[in-house]
Amino acid sequence: MSGAPATLTGRQGSRSTGIVTGYVLKLARQSAGLTQEGLAERLGVDSSTVQAWESGRRPLSAMPAGEFVRLCSRLSRLGAPPSTGRHLRAAIEADLVLSTGISTGADWADPEVHPLATSVHRKLLTNLITWPFTGIAPQELEVFTSKVPRRGPVASGPTMGADEQIRFFDHLMTVAERGTVNEEDALLRRQAVYLLGFDRRDQVAEWLRGEWASAGRRTIADGDVTSLLEARSASVALASTGDGSHLHDFVTRTNGTRAELANLNYWAHWIGELPDDQTDDSFMTQDDTRAWSGVRLFHHLVSRLDPLSPHLPLNLHTMHTLVASRPALLTAHTATRNSLTEALEIVKAADVLTRDGCDQVAGLHYALRFADR
Repeated sequence: MSGAPATLTGRQGSRSTGIVTGYVLKLARQSAGLTQEGLAERLGVDSSTVQAWESGRRPLSAMPAGEFVRLCSRLSRLGAPPSTGRHLRAAIEADLVLSTGISTGADWADPEVHPLATSVHRKLLTNLITWPFTGIAPQELEVFTSKVPRRGPVASGPTMGADEQIRFFDHLMTVAERGTVNEEDALLRRQAVYLLGFDRRDQVAEWLRGEWASAGRRTIADGDVTSLLEARSASVALASTGDGSHLHDFVTRTNGTRAELANLNYWAHWIGELPDDQTDDSFMTQDDTRAWSGVRLFHHLVSRLDPLSPHLPLNLHTMHTLVASRPALLTAHTATRNSLTEALEIVKAADVLTRDGCDQVAGLHYALRFADR
């Protein structure tokens, strides 16, 4: 297999996509109450330019940095939400991941510049990357409320052709299979394995089962974040494909170990409670968790205690660990206790819990009763 050169601008002839950024731009434009022609007039460009931006044919990532900053500022002044620039920047990162996979296909790409190896991804970025496959818009984009009448049937999100999807997932498979050679490729490989959970091909699900057989059965020593996250990524990816048995096994194995701390730190970063970006996974082993309160994570997890969620075992386990480490979360507000109580009752009534899950629900009920005193 041939590899891509170590360059920040990609290789010659690469297939760049701007579909996610383009769709976020469309949402911003519509929230400002502007048509494509209206925005073009305000920006002093041809309407075909706006059309090309929104379709992804002319990615905003190709725009000079200064012009991009001015565009974001101008959109907000025209009536788009103040967070428009932040969402567009995240969308550019998502498109970079998608473009790298589409361009490289089944080939290997240099980890030095691979966008999956530069930082530990957060929820918004990951949900933007997977949007073309799931059809589910990130919750953060609900700030964009359209003020433009709909003109006939339109796509409800960014779309990718079947060939592009295959090339993207083939690339992830190459990364996952070849990323075992060097320890410094661990982040690249882990994030590729997680994204493979959105590939619905049978052979990929079978590969993930093999990954779990290798990573999930291995003894995880305290502080061995790499082995822990390999097992976590494989089990979460399998759950996304409909095979949740391995996620139950992972939760059982980590129960009562230092892996619970690493899991909490990971969730805090994922949901945005940690203030700094992380370039590797070492932050998960830090004992001092006072840098984050857990309030945002609590509310996020409450909304994820869904009996139909394939990730319910992990979500419930994390909630149990979070409340045990921060009991003040339940004593601060009555509404907080009520929301958790309601969620637990729904889960319990659905009769989907394992024995460990029932024990965790019982523990949370005890914590709720104690907090009510």
